[in-house]
Amino acid sequence: MSEPVLELVNVVKAYGEVSVLHGIDLRVGAGELVAVVGPSGSGKSTLLHIMGTLERPTSGVVRINGVDAARLGDRQVADVRARDIGFVFQQFFLAAHATALENVADGMLYAGVPARARCRRATEALERVGLSHRAHFKPAKLSGGERQRVAIARALVGRPAIVLADEPTGNLDSATGASIVSLLHELNAGGATIIVITHDHDLALEMPRQVQVLDGRIVRDSHAASVL
Repeated sequence: MSEPVLELVNVVKAYGEVSVLHGIDLRVGAGELVAVVGPSGSGKSTLLHIMGTLERPTSGVVRINGVDAARLGDRQVADVRARDIGFVFQQFFLAAHATALENVADGMLYAGVPARARCRRATEALERVGLSHRAHFKPAKLSGGERQRVAIARALVGRPAIVLADEPTGNLDSATGASIVSLLHELNAGGATIIVITHDHDLALEMPRQVQVLDGRIVRDSHAASVL
């Protein structure tokens, strides 16, 4: 494996006396496409929040590009999140009043990128996901698949070290979902590091690496060929 862009070492997460994650160890190298798969209640959503620095672990190490985010202050963590992590969510979370181009450009608001550069890079990101011809349309005028492509472009526009995609096909019909999976493979082939969080085992099997989570533990990693 190449040098990890994401590394979790003995990560534990508890809410009061309830433990949700139990000693998670995970390394993701640059350029990987990984599925984190598990049923509802398995801990994968909490793991997503930890990987994305949206929550802090109770204990353990969370390294993003070699920096232990778990040891940083809130402002420093926010900087890491803005610079190194892109998010794609099932619900899209696009601003209804803004065009596709504006939604993508807004993905760089907190990264300190000047307005002209934001527009140029947003245009490039939309072209990368095959939506340059829809740049000036607002979300209400876009299909579900197009809105997800906008969300993916927004995640990519800041050139993050890693993209976390939470159930990216969950709100889409099967044909549109398949097109989004194909797009993720294309983006990965172009160098993007992507982790897909899903409950769908069939979707996970389309990814080169599957990490299975159950009861807050990694029970299988296809690259390690390990089963607990």
